[in-house]
Amino acid sequence: MPLTKEQRDEFLAATHPACVAVDARGGRGPLNVPIWYAYRPGGAFTAVTGRDSRKAHLLAAAGRCTFLVQRVEPSYRYVAAEGPVALRTATADDLKEVAGRYLAPEVLAGYVENSFRRSGPEGLLLVQLHPEHWLSADLGAS
Repeated sequence: MPLTKEQRDEFLAATHPACVAVDARGGRGPLNVPIWYAYRPGGAFTAVTGRDSRKAHLLAAAGRCTFLVQRVEPSYRYVAAEGPVALRTATADDLKEVAGRYLAPEVLAGYVENSFRRSGPEGLLLVQLHPEHWLSADLGAS
């Protein structure tokens, strides 16, 4: 059964595994990889990735992607959002917002610092997915 908008927003506010799928070009299937995300109801999904990553290059070329967020324990639920993406250089605050949903507070600052040390100040991109199309289901709902 599809989720209502309120159920969808509540589900996305929790921390769940997510995957991003983007056209891989060249006759290959889409790139589909795990990603950490943040979402504000009525707004965009945000994620951070390396500027030189395959994912970043494909997102820039395609201009669109799909995020799939799922819960695998009963009852199985998922939300998929598809739409255009915007890319810009990520800030430490961007990375804190996304990674802070997945990491314990005592390791977050070190993670952010190490990420920028490895990538350099311009090395991370903020990915903003602006949803145009939604799919969702709770497969345990009657």
